[in-house]
Amino acid sequence: MKRIEFFDGGMGTMLQARGLKAGELPEALNLTDPELIYSVHKAYADAGADYITTNTFGANSLKFDNVEEIVKSAVSLAKRTGKKAALDIGPLGRLLKPMGELDFEDAYRLFSEIVTAGRDGADVILLETMTDTLEMKAAVLAAKENSGLPVFVSMMFDDSRRLLTGADILSAVTMLEGLGADAIGINCGLGPEQMYPIAAELRKATRLPMLVNPNAGLPEAVNGKTVFNIEPDEFASWMKKIAALGVSYLGGCCGTTPEHIGKLVENCSDIPSRMPDIPRRTLVSSYSKTVEIGDEPVIIGERINPTGKKLMKAALRENDINYILKEGLAQKDKGAHILDVNVGLPEIDEPVMMKKAVFSLQSVLDLPLQIDTSNPEAMEAALRIYNGKAMINSVNGKKESMEAIFPLAAKYGAVTVCLCLDDEGIPATAEGRIRIAKNIIRTAEDYGIDKSELVFDALAMTVSTGALNAVETLKAVRLLTEELGVKTVLGVSNVSFGLPKREAVNTSFFTLAMENGLSAGIINPLSEPMMNAYYAFRALNGMDENCADYISNVSEQPKAAAASVTDLKTAIVKGMTKEAAECAKLMSESTAGLEIISNYIVPALDEVGERFENKTLFLPQLLMSADSAKAAFEAIRERMITAGAEREKSGKIVLATVHGDIHDIGKNIVRVLLENYGFDVIDLGRDVPPEKVLEAVKENDAGLVGLSALMTTTVPAMEETIKLIHRETDAKVIVGGAVMTKKYARMIDADYYGGDAMETVRIAKEYYSC
Repeated sequence: MKRIEFFDGGMGTMLQARGLKAGELPEALNLTDPELIYSVHKAYADAGADYITTNTFGANSLKFDNVEEIVKSAVSLAKRTGKKAALDIGPLGRLLKPMGELDFEDAYRLFSEIVTAGRDGADVILLETMTDTLEMKAAVLAAKENSGLPVFVSMMFDDSRRLLTGADILSAVTMLEGLGADAIGINCGLGPEQMYPIAAELRKATRLPMLVNPNAGLPEAVNGKTVFNIEPDEFASWMKKIAALGVSYLGGCCGTTPEHIGKLVENCSDIPSRMPDIPRRTLVSSYSKTVEIGDEPVIIGERINPTGKKLMKAALRENDINYILKEGLAQKDKGAHILDVNVGLPEIDEPVMMKKAVFSLQSVLDLPLQIDTSNPEAMEAALRIYNGKAMINSVNGKKESMEAIFPLAAKYGAVTVCLCLDDEGIPATAEGRIRIAKNIIRTAEDYGIDKSELVFDALAMTVSTGALNAVETLKAVRLLTEELGVKTVLGVSNVSFGLPKREAVNTSFFTLAMENGLSAGIINPLSEPMMNAYYAFRALNGMDENCADYISNVSEQPKAAAASVTDLKTAIVKGMTKEAAECAKLMSESTAGLEIISNYIVPALDEVGERFENKTLFLPQLLMSADSAKAAFEAIRERMITAGAEREKSGKIVLATVHGDIHDIGKNIVRVLLENYGFDVIDLGRDVPPEKVLEAVKENDAGLVGLSALMTTTVPAMEETIKLIHRETDAKVIVGGAVMTKKYARMIDADYYGGDAMETVRIAKEYYSC
């Protein structure tokens, strides 16, 4: 039986121990001091590591203009050990749009440069310390499209078991398995004890080989150096417990020395590599939410579709994305689990509009989307930038359809709706539709697609043209479920086309379909009778404990429909930028600007912040709400200036990512929120020397300084900056970043620790209110 294989440990902390200076870039040493890098590699190889990770964690063209040279040298140095070389690629340090400024394809290009430079000598590609699913997707596609190497993806979860941008373990796994990752793992941020429950949950979620590389405990500052608090024996003891969960690869991250890896190998080399047999599930996901198409029926909202909808057609022609967003929000509020997105009109550029609609919807909504188009170009344009694992609608039994759609489904990992029709049309009988379904399943297998990734549409035919049409469709749903063991979906309202009082027919048919095993219904969630039928069915079939969902649904109905966003606070909370600006401008005609800020904008931000801290709302939504608040401010600002009542700043704060560190995601998030709360922020950017921070504090007479660092190797620069500020000024310092803990912050003499962006805002508010 195959044994567990071992990765090496923390290059950055090893280099620090060997004299790496604050702010010095470790990757540059591949060229300036290659023997130093080789000596670290050899120490890990001698300790028993099977894989040596190249010294390329931050070797991208945002930092270097000679990436190819650095990467080739790094791969050569790792290969000199005689071990397998893992081409190490870390995050870019920039948020992708819509949260940041980096375009998806630009991120893809940056990752592709690294892959292309290192692919010839490397044995695997290791994408590590990933915290954003969209960035991970760009990196995986770059690795897959530019090399034939196995791709391992390792993520950094916080203690709430979520990534920075909100993904839980299942959402991240669902996307990565769909994209074809060869192994999935976790690294950095936590020691093995804290990582154990995360590893246990990850093991239950993924069918793939698993990789676990913890830190050597949590960081501490001792005599100006960063050290970690777990010794090799304790590290190896915890890793043996993790190994017993069923892993294939073990190693270390920050603070793990050759001694740690040696003890790890000694303790775990006799433990076999194993993967539990996890049943396949039909899963679709967004960046933070996963929906299973399984035993309980789910609702797919149908309203983003121009068919028979004059207002939607007009919105598409006029490029009115705001209308589409309001339709999406309304369906989510009414209980949809997935949203169908169809923008097909002959007179518009469908690929461009589909990509824009999907991007915009994912900016404000956390529901998975079903990309509904017969245009393969439009489908791929949306699939490529989709943040998660999408559903696509649709393929059918025609050869040309399967040849066009299945390669896209296989490449991007989408769940595919399969229509039971072929060149001869829609069979009149259930048996004819089953025949087509069997052929689709066989053909999908040729593309490496399991039937769990297929959802079959038995095709609801209108009963007005055939008395047995509904009967045959329901029979087909039952046979698909019981005989083929696949999931099913129906466009429910098609059954009543041409009839009066259509809702009565739709409701009855929907209930009958669910009773026959329907997995998902494409319906109008804003229809009370349809949603009543859905919740009643779940209650009557033992799917709703204490009828709680049924009661909640009925009690919500007397409230105003959520079809539009009508007030400023709601617009900000939902992240509707255009709507927020319009509401604020209208309000400013009769309400003082400061009153709007105090009574509407700030309370909305407080609500969003509270939900963010309670993990019911995540970073993308937080930032879109912040953008909406900013739009509202701008809408009333001119009137306030004219009236001589411009908003006073709450206080001055200097922000910087410390010297040697270009990862400014956290700092940028903090800046956006502080500005929305009225603080005067002086943002110095990234890789900022201590002297420059001090100069800005003095010039602006700032009372607070916020410092951020992602990498262990840059914490000494943070400590140096804190000492300089404390020696020369009375300003207080807040620190944050992936490498920081509250205890660590105290050790380097920081005044405050900002665990997340909202905590930093709270610290600033308290400081300036004193």
